[in-house]
Amino acid sequence: IILNKLLNDIADCTVCSEYLPLGQRPTLAASPSSKIVIIGQAPGLKVHKSGIPWDDKSGDRLREWMGIDNDTFYNPAKIAIIPMGFCYPGKGKSGDLPPRKECAPLWHHLLFEMMEDVKLILLVGQYAQKYYLKDRAKATLTETVRNYTEYLPEFLPIPHPSPRNNIWLKKNTWFERELVPKLEYIVKQHI
Repeated sequence: IILNKLLNDIADCTVCSEYLPLGQRPTLAASPSSKIVIIGQAPGLKVHKSGIPWDDKSGDRLREWMGIDNDTFYNPAKIAIIPMGFCYPGKGKSGDLPPRKECAPLWHHLLFEMMEDVKLILLVGQYAQKYYLKDRAKATLTETVRNYTEYLPEFLPIPHPSPRNNIWLKKNTWFERELVPKLEYIVKQHI
């Protein structure tokens, strides 16, 4: 019940609404029994319109990497979805703008206080990795992801599954060959 109040407070948040071109529509999911937390960037335009986290090609690829179906992915009792920025930040010159900086410091710690069964935090992309790993993050996302074992069992850093990262995936074939099977294995251990 307390978590529901917090989620309602987040839904009503207007802290950065003046900077959101389409207004606020926080998109997240959490439960006191969540085992895995996915920390992504911010909802894209499609997700802003649907109100369903990861409801796009990036989400399809993320579920594929995790080796799970939609029912498992969208079951907050198993998986919490907490982006760095809860609302669509708008369009930039080369894709969406970065997530708003207000959300994570304002809300993340309160959400984690309500989730006592978390076994793994999946850090998707550089914004989540820099925020959570702080000075433990390597100089580049590639180095951070390549050294993922340094952050286990608490964190697992991965690249963003966006189609925009297809070039990165082609250059770093080790990721899908080596890390994705480990990601699937770890996910299955916890759900």
